[in-house]
Amino acid sequence: MAAHLRQPRLSVNMETVVQTALSRGYTAQGEMFSANNMALLAEEACRCKAELLSGGLSGDNAAAVVTHLWGRQPVLVPYDEDYNHEPCQRGGHRAHWAVASGVLLGLDQGSVSGSLGQPDPSLPWLNLPSDTSSPCPVRSTGLREVYVLAKQGKSLRYQLWSLDSVAQSNEQLRTMDPQRANDGTRYVVSTGGVEAGLAGKAVLLHTRTQGQ
Repeated sequence: MAAHLRQPRLSVNMETVVQTALSRGYTAQGEMFSANNMALLAEEACRCKAELLSGGLSGDNAAAVVTHLWGRQPVLVPYDEDYNHEPCQRGGHRAHWAVASGVLLGLDQGSVSGSLGQPDPSLPWLNLPSDTSSPCPVRSTGLREVYVLAKQGKSLRYQLWSLDSVAQSNEQLRTMDPQRANDGTRYVVSTGGVEAGLAGKAVLLHTRTQGQ
């Protein structure tokens, strides 16, 4: 999914991605319990720079994620997936990856300036940036809510998730589902376990060069 967001768009065969991950020792069954390995795999498969973000998705890191998405750049996020694909908190037992590719910012009406773009013709309360050079208002005092446009691989559609819910789900990834951990199958897990490999981490993909 991230490769499809690359500019120019890149067609990547899923079997090639899996075989690359297997040959590099990143996975044994298709699992990916290391954000660092995911970054390395993304760089090779998507042919772009991957930036590993650590320390959670709040504060300065939240601003970095929002700014990255504002620039129309995708973010790979590990989180606990609920049955409707939305973020939940199961201690890592339902850990999956999602691709975030857009951001919706809830701003006080008085804080919206013309530099943020023009109102949508059908939804006048919605301002759409004209291009990636529009300043990102992530530091605005009028910022009230942040939602990311994200999709998990098994979902048929994109969903809007609050960044807070994503951050909370991402932060509490600690252990593999005991049933899975004891099923006799070999999995590739980071030294230190699921928590060391995934908790508080995300991968920012730089799919455009400067000026695009």
